[in-house]
Amino acid sequence: MTLDSLKLQLCDIQGRLFELSLKKGFASERFVDLYMRSRCAAEYDMDYNRLQWAGEEYVMEEFIDEMNGKLASGKQYSEDAMYWIGYTYRYWHFLTGESSRKISSQVPAGIMCLGYPGLHTEDMILAVDDLKRLARERKRA
Repeated sequence: MTLDSLKLQLCDIQGRLFELSLKKGFASERFVDLYMRSRCAAEYDMDYNRLQWAGEEYVMEEFIDEMNGKLASGKQYSEDAMYWIGYTYRYWHFLTGESSRKISSQVPAGIMCLGYPGLHTEDMILAVDDLKRLARERKRA
């Protein structure tokens, strides 16, 4: 399955949103885990929502308002890893229709970061398949 250019743009916006969290000084794992369970992410999951096209700066402001002080500074992942995590989570949503909340509960930020070195050069469909397999193995353990 190949995503159309509009869906790929939404993947890119979410990747840039995750990168932007670094510039804001937020701890990466906390940012990702809170975002993927947020109202903002749920709105991003919809077939259409104005937030999807507002750009990463606006989405970040909405998310910061929603979090009301829950975001904190701390350990940050690399810029490349953050972009890939955001992009991959959104791509996964488009492939499977699963919610952001469900996806991140299967493979949280820490596991995504660990998987980045080996998966970031793979085709997105294969990377998502590998992440889903990893989630199943993790659940059995």
